[in-house]
Amino acid sequence: PERAVRKLATSLGYRYRLQGKKLPGRPDLVFPSLKKVVFVHGCFWHRHNCRRGRSMPSTRVKFWTEKFDRNVERDREVRRELKHSGWQSLILWECKLTPRMLERTAEKLKRFLSE
Repeated sequence: PERAVRKLATSLGYRYRLQGKKLPGRPDLVFPSLKKVVFVHGCFWHRHNCRRGRSMPSTRVKFWTEKFDRNVERDREVRRELKHSGWQSLILWECKLTPRMLERTAEKLKRFLSE
């Protein structure tokens, strides 16, 4: 999924850095001159409200519930930290990077980066 987003950003004419190691949450794509970052989230791990994000392993349910809750809370904290530091962030979900949805996702990315 990250490669698809990289291709989109490049095709839109934007230059980026990979995995901002000095930024909270290590964003997947960093646009330093714009002070904007993009996270590419897997629906299952980050609990997107789609079919993949709602599925739950049938064993060790308590463990997985706690793990997913921590992931979601960490995502919120990271976005809050970035915002307080003057960075804008965008989350692109794995399910929105299918060939069928790619055009809409490209528009979303373009709007975000051009604002």
